[in-house]
Amino acid sequence: MRFKRNILFLIIFTLAAIIYSCGEKFDLTQIDIGDDTGNIGGDTIYVLLNPVWGGFNRPQDVMVGREPFIYVADTDNDRIVMLNLAGQILGTRSIKHPVALAQDHRLNLIVVAQFDTTVGGTTQTFSAVYKIDLVAVSHHIETAPITRLLPRAVDLNRPDVEYTGACVFSDNTFYISRKGPNNTSFIDPDNSILVFKPKKQFGGGEGDTLIGRVPNIDPLGQGPVSAFDISSLTSFNNNTIDIVVTLTGGTSFKANWLRYEITPIDQKYVSNFSPSSGVDLMVPNRFERPEGSALDNGGNIFIADAGKDSIYKFNSFGDELESFGGPDLFNQPHGVAFFDKTLYVADTGNNRILRFVLSTEL
Repeated sequence: MRFKRNILFLIIFTLAAIIYSCGEKFDLTQIDIGDDTGNIGGDTIYVLLNPVWGGFNRPQDVMVGREPFIYVADTDNDRIVMLNLAGQILGTRSIKHPVALAQDHRLNLIVVAQFDTTVGGTTQTFSAVYKIDLVAVSHHIETAPITRLLPRAVDLNRPDVEYTGACVFSDNTFYISRKGPNNTSFIDPDNSILVFKPKKQFGGGEGDTLIGRVPNIDPLGQGPVSAFDISSLTSFNNNTIDIVVTLTGGTSFKANWLRYEITPIDQKYVSNFSPSSGVDLMVPNRFERPEGSALDNGGNIFIADAGKDSIYKFNSFGDELESFGGPDLFNQPHGVAFFDKTLYVADTGNNRILRFVLSTEL
């Protein structure tokens, strides 16, 4: 009987050694840099999976599609990279300066990027939004049909406008975040969230139509419901139109969960957490320059803070969980995604994609 127990122990020890050989374990003393950006998860720590995915040039977003494939906005290489879960590149698509990605429920890829055009005899670069039809070519991304949704011809007189993020809802309605310097207009300020809906919802054919802006969001608001330089949008994987927003403008609340509230007299977004509630997510000036966000299946919120070189994690009550990072690990992380117990980070300044799992999952 003792012999059998010894054999069982040897098997368990060998399996544990194999698992840990695939990743680099980050000790708390290595990650904690002496301020509030260290890992605060107690004995729970993140384990870096190897190999690191390199060959990128300042990637600003990473997304796990519904297939699932991994998509990377390889920003300064002017391309979208499609990979499988093992990190093998399945295809690439040339597109200028991609910065944000989303995917609808028909597996169309929505890309925030740039394009060049001639205006008044001069070539100018504009921020742009594209839709790529992957299904039409069985996910051969190199040859997939592409449609430019923004800017429209009427938008070409606003060269300083910048599109920054995208998110999709269950009915394939999607939002595009926009920022810019002109916010004096009550009707159409630069700092806004634009709403696209499928034409079929209006009895039309294929494609999408811009129906307007999300109302009642202050373009320069100092409070928790603001569009002050939105840097990313994330939707929940349910039938709501709640969103997580990150902002880099002059507000003390640079990340928040906005809940869509319908009353007998109004419909609008409200903060899911009150600034006076004391929850960690709503501590004023908690973030410096958050550029991306993600959600896991448990409703936990991840925030990539490029200013603090860190990834923050909050539960659905706004309590901070296993946040980690620091300049020894990250350099201006912009994008973050979660799938199947794995956290993906676009480590922009280090030109790579990193993957992590919690030590409790090993």
